[in-house]
Amino acid sequence: QVQLVESGGGLVQPGGSLRLSCTASGTICSLNTMAWYRQAPGKQREWVAGITYGGLTNSADSVKGRFTISRENAKNTVYLQMNSLKSEDTAVYYCKATMTGNRIYWGQGTQVTVSS
Repeated sequence: QVQLVESGGGLVQPGGSLRLSCTASGTICSLNTMAWYRQAPGKQREWVAGITYGGLTNSADSVKGRFTISRENAKNTVYLQMNSLKSEDTAVYYCKATMTGNRIYWGQGTQVTVSS
């Protein structure tokens, strides 16, 4: 079994920064794409950013230029650096990992609240 554990969420003022981390543990064969999603109250979960094993990245238009996804393969960890945070970034952020055989795992989520 594989577990994903997110950390780094919290309360931050508009314009501030946070860095989220997500580490995979357990029986890991091959971590392929890793991604961050978020879900705001009353809204559907949405994709935020993704990164391949080789480091190719992509992100949603709403966060381009503000959020950066990165990973450390040796540590089975993916990061989301979030800068210039806005109130509309408030959500629970989830980490998703896709492994060999298209097995998908989700973390439990970490709350990010942007408020003055």
